[in-house]
Amino acid sequence: MAGFTRRQLLLAAATASAGAIAAPWLGRSAFASGKPIIAALFCGHIDDNGFMQAGYQGLKKAQDNLGITAHYKDRVANETQAQIAALRELATQYKPTLIIAHGGQNTDAALAVAKEFPDIRFVITQGAVTAGNLSSYDVVQEDSAWLAGAYAALMSKTGVVAHQSGIRVPPGLRARASYAAGVKHANPDVKLLTNFSGNQDDIALAERVTRAQAKAGADIIYTMLNKGRSGTTQACRELGIKEIGNVIDWVAREPDVFIGSAWADVGIGVFEACKDLAGGNFESGKIFKVGLQRPEAVRLIMAQNTPDAVRQRIEGFQQDILAGKIHVEAEYKGPEFQI
Repeated sequence: MAGFTRRQLLLAAATASAGAIAAPWLGRSAFASGKPIIAALFCGHIDDNGFMQAGYQGLKKAQDNLGITAHYKDRVANETQAQIAALRELATQYKPTLIIAHGGQNTDAALAVAKEFPDIRFVITQGAVTAGNLSSYDVVQEDSAWLAGAYAALMSKTGVVAHQSGIRVPPGLRARASYAAGVKHANPDVKLLTNFSGNQDDIALAERVTRAQAKAGADIIYTMLNKGRSGTTQACRELGIKEIGNVIDWVAREPDVFIGSAWADVGIGVFEACKDLAGGNFESGKIFKVGLQRPEAVRLIMAQNTPDAVRQRIEGFQQDILAGKIHVEAEYKGPEFQI
């Protein structure tokens, strides 16, 4: 540390609270040499084993491979004013070339702050909006959610399956609708119990929802939670019922509970935005989508002991989606499960 000035060390200490992947003096050097500085906002914990961690890993991969300098801020509340304050902080503190707001829940805040900083480019991952200096990068998790619904319906022994999520953000609502459509398409006689608890990270709340859904007959639960997922998983383990995860490969992680996982590497959206910027290919005012056409981004992972007949039907459904024979629903109008 002796080679750094007192001002650099103080700046490093200030940056640590916001979460910097790279030391700020590296950021200043990179900016001076023409390399882009990218800042990212994560409304949650970057170690949640879910959506936020996948986004963070995409940012880290970009810094490791693309010659960018990356900063981030996490543990921000899922509330528009808190998001606006955090985005302004990133814009003023780092003066980045690009700011990435990870998750569609940031839509209103990102649109507002993008107007305030017209010289900075903005990206919303899992977004569906644009502006003059803002684009959306969307990993189409609805595709794998649809397949997860079909898989749950085909694997259920009780004829009742469930869905759990926390906050009602557009990507989560679309994925729920797709899951419901997959259930109905595979077996219209299977009953669906779907619940948004209001919190992605509340472990005890997720456990209560799980036990209520199991009591109502569900033997397979599809979870779209962050830290709260562990409450569902433990309850499933104790109750002897099964779970389908999302974002990452939960089958490999906890094979005693998970029979499937709707893989949707949302970190790819973060990485691709950084890659486009670093390569001089970034376009504002565009929506970029990645779906089943790229299995490294979106696919359904099934347990090894999945019956061949079920596996073949899922593979057939996937081909029909790719061929446009199956339309993946984005709106759900059915009943909600209340505890």
